[in-house]
Amino acid sequence: MRVCVYAASSAKVAPEFHAAARLLGETLAANGCSVVYGGGSQGLMGSLADGALSKGGEVVGILPKFMADLEWGHPGLTHLELVEDMRERKHKLLTGSDAVVALPGGCGTLEELFEAITLKRLGIYFSPIILLNIRGFYSPLQAFMGSVIAERFMNPEHAAMWSLVDRVEDVLPTIAATPKWREDAREYAVVR
Repeated sequence: MRVCVYAASSAKVAPEFHAAARLLGETLAANGCSVVYGGGSQGLMGSLADGALSKGGEVVGILPKFMADLEWGHPGLTHLELVEDMRERKHKLLTGSDAVVALPGGCGTLEELFEAITLKRLGIYFSPIILLNIRGFYSPLQAFMGSVIAERFMNPEHAAMWSLVDRVEDVLPTIAATPKWREDAREYAVVR
């Protein structure tokens, strides 16, 4: 299984976030999953990659060339693919993935996450999207999305496009328990 992981590059975040990212990498690798992520060496990205690599996992980084020029790439990856820009990076991260996991992160992580959710709503992406809710990080977002649905900017069915889990240990079981997104998603993509 190929798992796309969105993660922060900030090294200044709380140690619990780094520990969760490393454990996620270890867990995915130990269960035979390939990890595809943004290719960075710092922050949660680096912790994720280091965890997977420590267990002999396959780790694929997708890195824009300008970031490679700044030496932001992780030097020990199984494979590092350089792309032209952030748009191409997002496309390559998601293409061919069997699931998405969003670790806590800033605007880049959230932008990637919302693109995946949007593509799922439009019936373009059908795989599970998991938000790893370490220290309740995604709880405010979950509440906000509930408001978006309550105010009829999205349909009630759209709440099933993602799942929140509080522990790394719940990621793979939740992926396994999540059915593929409905093939008729476009029929209710627009709120009526």
